[in-house]
Amino acid sequence: MVALVLRVLLALAAIPLVLSLAYNVVNPVSTLMLLRWVQGERVERVWTPIEQMSPVLVRTVIASEDASFCSHWGVDLDEMRAAIDKADELEDARGASTIPMQIAKNLFLWPGRALIRKAFEIPLALWLDLVVSKRRLIEIYLNIAEWGPNGEFGVEAGARRAFGIPAARVDARQAALLAVMLPNPRRRNAGNPSAGLERLAARLQARVPREGPELTACLGPLR
Repeated sequence: MVALVLRVLLALAAIPLVLSLAYNVVNPVSTLMLLRWVQGERVERVWTPIEQMSPVLVRTVIASEDASFCSHWGVDLDEMRAAIDKADELEDARGASTIPMQIAKNLFLWPGRALIRKAFEIPLALWLDLVVSKRRLIEIYLNIAEWGPNGEFGVEAGARRAFGIPAARVDARQAALLAVMLPNPRRRNAGNPSAGLERLAARLQARVPREGPELTACLGPLR
């Protein structure tokens, strides 16, 4: 019986490891998208290659979500320590989540803030960063992130909902508004931003040009 349980656990553990390799060529969907489909809820996602996205949008999202994306190996230990030091509890340390960690959560895990999820998220992020290129990782992230309150996933759906334009035509201000939506896409609206959201976006827009070329150096040409 114990041997059977161990085999089952090993098989379950192997699923994300194998899928990660497949996602180099297969366009994935997130667990939240699957859940909405199962529940009969709306899902809007148009897979958009990174070459068809506005370069300033790619750069702005990285600056906002994970400025060390090109230099870490999936987990940014310095940012994690800083976020934990600032947080009241470990579960509150959202700033410690890198883009690979967010991809691991969105593709393989469940929503929420439980510590046990973080324990799975970290090794999965390290594995993803090892077997998937940085360029492909940011392409996946920009296509699976939730970007609206009614089943909008991916930057194409987000840009069309907010501004009525494709991701390829997003300018610097619009990119900043879309980026600052990501922590709470069900309440923040880039198309009709509050004064607070405008301020966040303005600060981000002003910061992005000051980031050095290393911010996106690992991605190659964006357009």
